Amino acid sequence: MPLRSDLLDELQIPDGTTVEEHDLVTGGDVIVGGQSTVEFGVRGHNVIAGERVHFGGDIEAEGDCRLDMWSDVAGNVLVGENAYIGERVHVGGQLMVSGDLDIGDDVDIEEGFEANGWIVIRNPMPTIVFLFVYLSHLLRLGEEEAADEVVSEVLSEDGVEGDPVLIPRNGSVSDDAWRVSTPATVGDDCRLHGNIRAERLAVGEDTVVFGSLRAKSDVHVGAGTEIKGDVTTRDGTVSVGPDVTVWGDISATDVQLHEDATVEGSIRARGEMTMLQSDSGTGAPEDESATDGPAEEAADDDAEKTGDADEESADGADDERVTVPEEDDDAETERVTAEDSEGERVTAPEDGSDSVDSDDDYRENGHEAGLAE
Repeated sequence: MPLRSDLLDELQIPDGTTVEEHDLVTGGDVIVGGQSTVEFGVRGHNVIAGERVHFGGDIEAEGDCRLDMWSDVAGNVLVGENAYIGERVHVGGQLMVSGDLDIGDDVDIEEGFEANGWIVIRNPMPTIVFLFVYLSHLLRLGEEEAADEVVSEVLSEDGVEGDPVLIPRNGSVSDDAWRVSTPATVGDDCRLHGNIRAERLAVGEDTVVFGSLRAKSDVHVGAGTEIKGDVTTRDGTVSVGPDVTVWGDISATDVQLHEDATVEGSIRARGEMTMLQSDSGTGAPEDESATDGPAEEAADDDAEKTGDADEESADGADDERVTVPEEDDDAETERVTAEDSEGERVTAPEDGSDSVDSDDDYRENGHEAGLAE
């Protein structure tokens, strides 16, 4: 995952995330920004929550769990490795830790806690601050190799694939609605309950959302996704991919609808309505040059075929003209004789005898005299 200036600048739901009964289940980490509300439980690898975060269910972390000060958990907290609990955190159930427990002051655990490792009662230092201070001391001591090992261990995935679930600051997540004031991205093969409200919204492929989608800007719905509600944007474009099923209405400034998509409700577009074809996917409409290309090639092929046919016809005509003189010589002889029968000269026969008047005979016949007169 690339580093950004603000890690929690969007709602991010990675691929394969599902909402099962009352828990948000993912194979990666879960990171919740400060002053956020998650009305159901969370199951993931590492669970990290900022200040004043409320969880309405249980927390199950295969790795570490960190709850910052003033956080509240309505259910149990089960941690596979180490737990870091800030001061004045409230846990409505039990706290079970397989590793070490670092706990702050005035922590309220209603049903008690248990830890298999060390239990330290203090105010835990935030993870980022602790890592920065620890690396600074290692570098001052010249332990560059040790610092590299620490960074590699922190940044290593440890067998965890995919991006974490990111819930931005002041976000609200529940079975009824997912509300954030930032852009939102939902991955592929997800199954979510509740209406999603965000600044900008993009839903991946083969995802099922039991609710509606609403955004201020653009909304994109990937191929094979099913939306059990409306898709609405205030000042943006709604783009619907192939094999998408929208059980409600679509309302936007501009609408780009794939020809294989299904919309059970009505479509309202204040601007343009574009129908996308199969070869254009879910992006922008087809380019005219790309559309005209095959037609132009077909026209060129037809022109070439027509030219070839004309050449063949011309060759055939030439062959016919060539074969005419090569017929019987008697026909030519008859033709010339017929012409000469009306003239003054006689064509010599084929036996070689002279039947054509010579110049002297021509003069003797009186023509020379006529010319002299």
